[in-house]
Amino acid sequence: MEISENFRHVLKTYLEPVRLYHALGVVCVIYVGMLLTRLMQRRKTLKAAFEQFPGPPGHWLLGNTNEFQQDGTDLEKIITFGENYPYAFPLPFYHRQDDIAYRFLTAWIGEGLLVSAGQRWFRHRRLLTPGFHYDILKPYVKIMSDSAKIMLDKWETYAKTQESFELFQHVSLMTLDSIMKCAFSCESNCQTESGTNKYIKAVYDLCDLVNLRFRVFLYHIDFIFHLSPHGYMYRRACRIAHKHTEEVIRKRKEVLTKEKEQNLSQKKRNLDFLDILLCARDEQQQGLSDEDIRAEVDTFMFEGHDTTASGLAWILYALACNPEHQQKCRVEIQQALEGKDSIEWEDLSKIPYTTMCIKESLRLYPPVPGMARKLTKPMTFFDGRTVPEGCIVGTSVYGIHRNATVWENPNVFDPLRFLPENTAKRSPHAFVPFSAGPRNCIGQNFAMNEMKVGTMMTLKKYILIQDPDHVPKMIPRLVLRSINGVNIKIKLVEN
Repeated sequence: MEISENFRHVLKTYLEPVRLYHALGVVCVIYVGMLLTRLMQRRKTLKAAFEQFPGPPGHWLLGNTNEFQQDGTDLEKIITFGENYPYAFPLPFYHRQDDIAYRFLTAWIGEGLLVSAGQRWFRHRRLLTPGFHYDILKPYVKIMSDSAKIMLDKWETYAKTQESFELFQHVSLMTLDSIMKCAFSCESNCQTESGTNKYIKAVYDLCDLVNLRFRVFLYHIDFIFHLSPHGYMYRRACRIAHKHTEEVIRKRKEVLTKEKEQNLSQKKRNLDFLDILLCARDEQQQGLSDEDIRAEVDTFMFEGHDTTASGLAWILYALACNPEHQQKCRVEIQQALEGKDSIEWEDLSKIPYTTMCIKESLRLYPPVPGMARKLTKPMTFFDGRTVPEGCIVGTSVYGIHRNATVWENPNVFDPLRFLPENTAKRSPHAFVPFSAGPRNCIGQNFAMNEMKVGTMMTLKKYILIQDPDHVPKMIPRLVLRSINGVNIKIKLVEN
């Protein structure tokens, strides 16, 4: 009896809710303390390794995190740092060294081509490459043209009033419409349905939440982020995005099953990215698992519409700011189309000046402003300085594209930089809007074609006018955006 009474006393004492919360609080404090200790040890090791790399001073714990205020000046700070500390400089943050921010994406897009590595990445890349052959891309041009026409017809109201309007939301819907029709043979009607598109909204939220999690130290701890309001918002947005892609996959599987049962030929419709994804087989005749398929669909659904939307929105903005180049493009486009209302594959090769303007915009406003890789072995620079294995090396595409030692007057819009004779004088890595090397963007030809089509269709119908009252403030998210939107005015081209 005495033992039983003592046991009840212990339960009452230590398992009361308040005391339980105290215990959990102590555990959290110990965990965070251990994390900070490991962080400081790692910081000490890296400080010794980086003595040969001078860089901007930072906080003893937070590093340079507070340098970046998300106020539209962050990208220019990278340029300034690059001028003061040429080639490479340390930029300590408080995030764990295995993050590279990509870890925060896996709950959303799984381990698709963007975040996978090793043999998994190599196998998937090999299986997916046929989906971007020009024979597959060729029929997409007409579809992209039709999607762009829907968007441009909606703009007639703005042309009549000449009021300023925000580009990004319109272009995002257009590129989503195109990707759904081209890659997944799915009529989305997203440009004509009323209200805000749930998938577009989810992608915006996910991009913002990934950026927020990267910047907030405690959110790097999975269970703390999971229990937070932002963690709940992230999971809700993931569910919306996954529901969207799962529905696309389900419908296609039904179509393929019906075709197989009825012994129908796929010649009745164009072979697309999803067909190749579902039917791809390696040397052992093994296809992709259902989980792999959803990861690649989620990845391409996001990358195939959001990065292209960013690129095209900034292209139209750049042309609005440079009317003389815009008019040269318009004349070239009118000559190439010869009065046609839509664009065909062969027309894309008839616009060399417009293509140079598109590349110059991608230089000034790269859709993906930066990327990072974790070193699997030490990397030595040409001047003999070495970065140790295990470090994350960030590459600022924005900084490369505005490097004054490579580009004369780097902030000036000058499409003649991309004349063949001028391009030949530069390193092939001076212009990398789609990255470079084996992990370059698998869909870059798809994206370039869509940006060409969107630019051609827009300039054929409208004159783009800069809005001096709405100057965009660039901000690096997963793609290049603007805090205050990308606004222009338009008017109809006089025939």
